[in-house]
Amino acid sequence: MFIPSPYRLGAALAPVLFCLATPAHAATCEEAFVKKGNAITGLRFTAAVTVADLPPAVAIGQMRGIAAGKGYDIMADEAAYGSMLIEQPMTGSARAFPIQITATQTGGIGTVVMEAKLRAGQSTKSELAMGEMCGMLNAIKGGKAGAAAAKKGATATTVAAAPVKISALGLSQQVSKDTERNAAGVLTRYKGKQFTVDGSVDYVTKDGSSFRVGYKVPQPYEQAIRLPNQAPFKTDIVCYMAPGQAAYSLQLKPDKGIKLTGTVEDFDEYKHVLWLKDCRPAQ
Repeated sequence: MFIPSPYRLGAALAPVLFCLATPAHAATCEEAFVKKGNAITGLRFTAAVTVADLPPAVAIGQMRGIAAGKGYDIMADEAAYGSMLIEQPMTGSARAFPIQITATQTGGIGTVVMEAKLRAGQSTKSELAMGEMCGMLNAIKGGKAGAAAAKKGATATTVAAAPVKISALGLSQQVSKDTERNAAGVLTRYKGKQFTVDGSVDYVTKDGSSFRVGYKVPQPYEQAIRLPNQAPFKTDIVCYMAPGQAAYSLQLKPDKGIKLTGTVEDFDEYKHVLWLKDCRPAQ
């Protein structure tokens, strides 16, 4: 994957005119690669390939397997309509960004277009983006081989990555900004992801048979330094402790520093709460 770096100074698919009328005159993925925009307003990278005997559903099935194998998150998969949305996962220093994939077929020739949409303030080298995108697109096959690969890829799931290390404030700000942009995608983006969250205790309470630990996260107006374009609200980060953590939980108190590793389980876009389960002290 091509990890964008923060830029230090601070919806429709773009038309693709690649002269792909016939296989004989089809451009390679590398020749078709296009860069638009800039790191301040948002970079766009577009690449495309044409493959004989490639129906849209077969193309998307293959792309799912390829993307999952490389660790991308599958946000939406509508193979029957030749559409898919994947994301390069967030890291502790960079937010996730979307990559739209569209597959069409004309006269038996399939065309697959991939567009990566980096967030404002993110940057990466064009050659890295081209290498990653064309590496995926060039793996697509047509005919019987493609159909077999699509059948296998259609049920592929992304292997869980190592926990992302992040502060409670940083995670709160990222989830809040994602909520502000499109709340419908938050749980799809975060559920099942593991995080190691560093912060301090806001409260500890017993919830049924579990202990619930809330992180202390200030409201935006209480923060000494605010990020540009920060969401006007905070998202609370709450950990449900794993079984066997009673002794640890009972020794916690407000303002005590904690670093817990847990898995995102649920999200409430109205109460602005992200819940993690099976939390344990980070090793």
